[in-house]
Amino acid sequence: MENTSTKAVYPKGLIRYAVLSFYLAQGLCFSSWASRIPDIKDLFAVDYAFYWGLILFLIPVGKFTAIPLAGYLVTNLGSRIMVQISILGYALSLFAIGSVSNVYLLGLFLFCFGVCWNLCDISLNTQGIGIEKLYGRTIMASFHGGWSLAACLGALIGFIMIVWEVAPFWHFTIVTAIITCIVLISRKYLQDDVEAEVKDTKEPVADKMSFIRKPEKLLIQLGIVGLFALIVESAMFDWSGLYFESVLKVPKSLQIGFLVFMVMMTVGRFLTNYAYSVLGKQRVLQVAGALIFAGFMVSALFGGLFESMIVTVVVNSLGFMLVGLGISCMVPTIYSLVGAKSKTPVSIALTILSSISFIGSLVAPLLIGAISQAFNMKYAYMVVGLLGLCILLMTSFSKAFKVEESTK
Repeated sequence: MENTSTKAVYPKGLIRYAVLSFYLAQGLCFSSWASRIPDIKDLFAVDYAFYWGLILFLIPVGKFTAIPLAGYLVTNLGSRIMVQISILGYALSLFAIGSVSNVYLLGLFLFCFGVCWNLCDISLNTQGIGIEKLYGRTIMASFHGGWSLAACLGALIGFIMIVWEVAPFWHFTIVTAIITCIVLISRKYLQDDVEAEVKDTKEPVADKMSFIRKPEKLLIQLGIVGLFALIVESAMFDWSGLYFESVLKVPKSLQIGFLVFMVMMTVGRFLTNYAYSVLGKQRVLQVAGALIFAGFMVSALFGGLFESMIVTVVVNSLGFMLVGLGISCMVPTIYSLVGAKSKTPVSIALTILSSISFIGSLVAPLLIGAISQAFNMKYAYMVVGLLGLCILLMTSFSKAFKVEESTK
């Protein structure tokens, strides 16, 4: 990687779109995996829901393992270098997942996928917050909207690959090649981090570590809401395809749950900045919690009541669309609040936030897998839907979300 700083060398619009391209690459990589989860499950003939939950559990284990690494590497090497390393690792892990035929190797590469996913999340969002500060206004939602747009495109490509019966290996190979091209084209526009409070201060190391020993109350509260949000995301990202396949018994040509969820998630993210201006960030999060709750309940309570397959698909798609719209604003709003309100250096703040919120990723596969195995996946979705109410209540009564009018 070249060591020369890219500060003030390129127009900020060009820098913004270069950073956006990495969000696009990350979204494409993620949805390529998520869209083929049912096929990967079938390839390895995993019929036991809890066992499949244990296999998927290796992704959040990888993400959680990467948390201490991310804070250290992004702080010391800089997000510009780590974005490039992590996104390439992410893509190569996807390629490896499509290449293996041994379930133990699958588990290993899912773990690596999780590690690179989290490294990319923290380094890329550090870049995004830096660009937001460069612009002097809230633009984080547009970055996450780009991620969702690419994820939506990836879901559509995945759906086409499924209908055309293209093997995951060739699908993932194409995606890896596309991501590699994006990195080679856009890498030079990435920015060096400017965090004088970390790099230039003469405070003792012990004082710097106080951020981790005693994190801000704000970060704890945002992290808990993020925890709920990541359980919801995991329920949709990892299990929505299986819900249409296993619970609804829908043929492959009508398994559009993940696709419609991603479409509404994308639409919601591009509307988020407008929603901030009309409602404010606190009210946006409240509405999001209500939509998440309503979406899961529509699908779980009413989605299986109809004999017509078309009506069943429409009703469940409506539920998934509500969840997608609700979850769309959660992560960008939380990250934006960190950048606007936290007194902790960005990379450390995101590491603390991740340490709390990623517990949701650890919990979700085991929770959903266990409930699905013991009862039915629709009951698992009802339990996850209740977290929407938790988000609504917490964002209504927590002081962290009430004192934010200046961040609209």
